[in-house]
Amino acid sequence: MTTTKKVTIDRLRSQRWMAPDYMRAFTHRARMAQAGYRREEFMERPVIGIINTWSDISTCHRHLRDRAQSVREGILRKGGFPIELPALSLGEIWVKPTTMLYRNMLAMEVEELIRSHPLDGVVILAGCDKTTPGTLMGAFSMNLPTIFVPAGASSNAYFQGERVGTGTGTVKWLNERKAGRLSEESWLELEGSMTRTDGTCNTMGTASTMTGIVEIMGLCLPGAQSIPAVDSAHPRMASASGERIVDMVWEDLRPRNFLSEASFHNAAKVVLAIGGSTNACVHLPAMSGRLGIKFPIDIWEQYNRDIPVIANITPAGKFLMEDFHFAGGFRGLTKQLQSKLDMSAMTCTGKTLAENIANAKVHNEDIIRPLTNPVVNETGIAVLRGNLCPRGAIIKASAASKHLLKHSGRALVFDNHADLNKAMDDANLDVDETCVLILRNAGPKGAPGMPEWGNIPLPKKLLQKGVRDMVRISDSRMSGTHFGACILHVTPESYVGGPLALVKNGDIIELDVDARTLNLKVSDEELAQRRAVWVPPQPKYPRGWTRMYVEHVTQADEGADLDFLSGSELLDEPDIF
Repeated sequence: MTTTKKVTIDRLRSQRWMAPDYMRAFTHRARMAQAGYRREEFMERPVIGIINTWSDISTCHRHLRDRAQSVREGILRKGGFPIELPALSLGEIWVKPTTMLYRNMLAMEVEELIRSHPLDGVVILAGCDKTTPGTLMGAFSMNLPTIFVPAGASSNAYFQGERVGTGTGTVKWLNERKAGRLSEESWLELEGSMTRTDGTCNTMGTASTMTGIVEIMGLCLPGAQSIPAVDSAHPRMASASGERIVDMVWEDLRPRNFLSEASFHNAAKVVLAIGGSTNACVHLPAMSGRLGIKFPIDIWEQYNRDIPVIANITPAGKFLMEDFHFAGGFRGLTKQLQSKLDMSAMTCTGKTLAENIANAKVHNEDIIRPLTNPVVNETGIAVLRGNLCPRGAIIKASAASKHLLKHSGRALVFDNHADLNKAMDDANLDVDETCVLILRNAGPKGAPGMPEWGNIPLPKKLLQKGVRDMVRISDSRMSGTHFGACILHVTPESYVGGPLALVKNGDIIELDVDARTLNLKVSDEELAQRRAVWVPPQPKYPRGWTRMYVEHVTQADEGADLDFLSGSELLDEPDIF
């Protein structure tokens, strides 16, 4: 395909570093010679940054070192000059206390990596949960031509003859082990077989939810989202992405040229259709905020009664991401959902969504269902309101037990995660299956970092009785791989004096998902008395990144971005000379 050039060589951003006859530019060229490059290799060519979140310890990203080479080859074929720049790798399982504490640090790092280097365009290699929104937030703030290479999901895993979803299977079989129904030998077998290859979780967890958002918003090549990490199509896609970014530079195709309010509404609809992670509810407003686009929490309520779950993928369904790919992948899902989407939205290909999926096919309509035969009819993500969550709370209704969607029970309150975990193994804990388990001080400021503590473990004594779900409430998040009647992102959080801070053991909590309500059955007068004696917690971090984070992070409904990073203003280019 012939590229329509809107940008001439003299307008390339990198030429400010390379071309002038000044001492500083001379020094830049001399350093390139020091690195072994000839002048003709980097002069008068688009310089493309490969932002790589590769890490040895991040199993989601271990293969991205090789994929960077594929991207590099594509850039060179198209006449660009590649520069690989490492960025913070947030391995979801390893990074403590939570990767969410560092999403905004990654966003800031990516923005400054781009700003401070002679880049004309950017290829982002990422995929693990927070790396996708974090890298894109930084790229949106810089607004250079950008294309995303999704890390891809790990391959199907099996245990005792059945498919095992990463994360989802952990919770399922851990509960069975606590209940005394899984042997130590079987537990060790599961440990060695649950995750077979490099790549992100093989379920429709947060990683695949966020890369699904990337694809529907047109930030990656069509079909890239669902390619398994170790499939031979993955390096071919990475190479093609390297070629495409060079064209995007010449076309001057930047995120703000094609991302719109419609792009984000499309994203919300897709999250509902795939039974996606509730983490999208905090990442999407953070991403949109970097573009000056509003994404209020009530957007979910515009669509959740109209768009059912049509992707039959764990945890909402029974298949895994590899099955999804061979059933037609994300292009096939978009085809099934197109009547609900704005298909005129533009993408990084220079074409519309409609053009990108013109030849898409669904090969298995049990895995990628038509709208007339959904996997789950219940609402996917519901927004709750009430005196316990004046600015909203989230529940993934499609992953909750139906009998708990309308429930009343007495509160059992925990002020920290360690005490909660210890109590769950206490045989004398005063709890039954009607209780409502509450964890507070787990939000953006309170934890800090809003960890994935929202899938509160069930009491061992109840697991042994066969109980597998209870109503659970917190101001934290939940892994996209998990399930249950978990109410999340309660806003304002307890740490800043939200009503969750005022709940006492024994208070009655009423949940009605159909009515979208969550209420504490305590009078306004009693709540006022409790608030009058409530003492704000003392800051725990005297210095460092965490202190900065706690002082500046916004609430969950605003995206939990840092207040000084949010906003759509473009900063001035650096003074080079």
